[in-house]
Amino acid sequence: MLRPLSLAFSSALLLAAPASAQQEKAVGQGNPAAMKAGSPEVKPGTPAPHLTNDADRVFSRAAAAGGMAEVELAKLVEKNSHNADVEAFAKRIIEDHGKANDKLTSIAEARSIPLPQALDQEHAAARTKLESMNDKEFDQAYLQGQVIDHQKTAQLFEYEIGSGEAAALKVFASDNLPTILDHLRTAQDLQAKLTGKAGS
Repeated sequence: MLRPLSLAFSSALLLAAPASAQQEKAVGQGNPAAMKAGSPEVKPGTPAPHLTNDADRVFSRAAAAGGMAEVELAKLVEKNSHNADVEAFAKRIIEDHGKANDKLTSIAEARSIPLPQALDQEHAAARTKLESMNDKEFDQAYLQGQVIDHQKTAQLFEYEIGSGEAAALKVFASDNLPTILDHLRTAQDLQAKLTGKAGS
């Protein structure tokens, strides 16, 4: 079910590859970490240990952007929804993703990976749209977004677990994937519950 979503993430990694290849050539061949120009080296062409590769950097930025969006959109629930189940779900989203965001920020800072500080265009547009909705219309749109976003996030974290190189990021992805999948199941269950009410 999640496989088609990997195309977008794979494309992002491919887009990063040409620049990395040029930078690798500039600092020396055979660099497994695809290090950036100016990265630490133990000798010319040999990267210092524990550098973060492009895949880990892409994962960090994408995970941070998604986590930030989850918290920001969940904050709209208190104002725009009057459904106790959706409100409880949003509170859990804020708590779980808030903790994960703090952990990821700490890992990224230790590795000098810059993370986004504002919502991306897609999530900013989603927030604007949700702000204009109330009650059941809001709940349905919010939950639909949560299902889609958590499917994408699960795919992203599974990729990092299987293909990442930075141990701290792989552990972060492994520790948080079960929570993401639980959020996905809860959003799907709530969505089905709302649809069932609408059809009764």
